[in-house]
Amino acid sequence: MTFKEQFNLYKCYIDNRIEVITNNLDTHSDLKNSLSYSLKAGGKRIRPIMFIATLEALGINYEKYVDLAVAIECIHTYSLIHDDLPALDNDDYRRGKPSNHKAFGEGMAILAGDALLNLAIELALNCIDSRGALNAVKLLFNYSGVYGMLNGQAHDLAYENTVIENSEQALLKLDELKTGKLLTAPLVMASLIAEEKYLNELTQLGQLTGTLFQLTDDLLDVVGSFENMGKTLGKDAATGKLTAVSVFGIKKTKLLIDETYTSIVKMLKIFDNNSFFNGFYECIKNRNS
Repeated sequence: MTFKEQFNLYKCYIDNRIEVITNNLDTHSDLKNSLSYSLKAGGKRIRPIMFIATLEALGINYEKYVDLAVAIECIHTYSLIHDDLPALDNDDYRRGKPSNHKAFGEGMAILAGDALLNLAIELALNCIDSRGALNAVKLLFNYSGVYGMLNGQAHDLAYENTVIENSEQALLKLDELKTGKLLTAPLVMASLIAEEKYLNELTQLGQLTGTLFQLTDDLLDVVGSFENMGKTLGKDAATGKLTAVSVFGIKKTKLLIDETYTSIVKMLKIFDNNSFFNGFYECIKNRNS
């Protein structure tokens, strides 16, 4: 099976489960439509695919943990809904469509984000069948909460239009928290479920994944296109955000992308069959959306 075929297999599996879950929600129609709008807006499902692909690579039946994979996607989606709000990044578009608050209003968008976070908790709890799974769930909410992703969002907001001393160190910390934590979580969660197999290596791989993803994202905000990215570009510079491009410039950012990718490829040797992961990281490095 080719990388693309394997990726699409994982994605369809997750999308089908999301369809069942959202269809069965017994809640106000506006809330259901709002959260479903963003959850089914065409995301690539990178984080849940990382989780189930790693589980499979570690010899675990990922079908037992599909709801935990969906929980990861619910958390990611709620963060995007709230990030697009006028009080934060004030983005009108997400994935080529009007942002949730543009389609449903700010109040319903806030509720949709809150609902997805609560739904993630419920789905994750349903997957606890061992101490390893319990630790995986605990790590997910640690990495996405006040010690992880939300901490990064707070740093991001505080750094806008501000002169930062030691901007390189500040950027590394920001990216580690805001982007890196929720990209490290799927790999570490899989390791915890698999009795901590390759725990140190997968933790390091996750951190490198976050770095690679954020570097490419910062670059694409400058050189990408709305057609590919599906969101307004150039906003980082317009709002004075701390990014790789603002700190290093375009040329060095590209160099850092290549260096990070090279480090990742070396780490993939921990897997007996790393063809899927090689294709996965090549796509992240070369992505245009």
